[in-house]
Amino acid sequence: METTKKLISFYIILLLMNCTKHSKIDIQGHRGCGGLMPENTIPAFLKAIDLGVNTLELDVVVTKDNIVLVSHEPYMNPEICLDINGNEIPENKGKVYNIYKMTLDSVKLYDCGIKAHPRFLNQEKIKATKPTLDEVIKESKKLNANIKFNIEIKYEPSYKGVFAPEPTQFVSLVLKVLEKNNALESSNLQSFDLSILEEIKKQEPDIMVALLVDENESILEKILKLSYKPEIISPYFKLLDE
Repeated sequence: METTKKLISFYIILLLMNCTKHSKIDIQGHRGCGGLMPENTIPAFLKAIDLGVNTLELDVVVTKDNIVLVSHEPYMNPEICLDINGNEIPENKGKVYNIYKMTLDSVKLYDCGIKAHPRFLNQEKIKATKPTLDEVIKESKKLNANIKFNIEIKYEPSYKGVFAPEPTQFVSLVLKVLEKNNALESSNLQSFDLSILEEIKKQEPDIMVALLVDENESILEKILKLSYKPEIISPYFKLLDE
């Protein structure tokens, strides 16, 4: 109980400090600009920047040839992607199209933009493929050199060796892309998975980290399981009270 009280006090102080230090709200483009353009694609990120966001929120997975790819799922989601022949992917077959078992050249054969989105009726339908993290950073910085990146590493224990490499390699691959593009200071990394978060601070202690907390989890319980205090807490909104 005492530890919990101290932890609560720490985060109240941290919140107050942040409120006084930062005078404007950070406006983020979720998966780029998913409501208007195909999610997690170059057109979506450029549209978000054009609309004036400060930060691009995106998700990353890994291909068979160890390329960090921008995608919300580690497979071709039937909701937004067509197969290499332009046909619908059956709803229950999405995970068969496992990105971790495909090379980047193979991934680029799948269109994930032309299909009408069932939930975003205003989304423009254009041909679009899943970009690499390297491509997203380079193209985004051409439009706004000061753009920031909020990058979620998509991982859970069941993914290991099936949909993703183990955490040490996964984190290393992401950090190498950020370092190559001088984007370490303009990025924060986030994940629901604690092993990923532990590995991030081990490999790059100075990078900003966000702890994601899902709707079926406890904010405080999850914080206590982490060996350090993350700079950002990002919980499911209904977990918050006044």
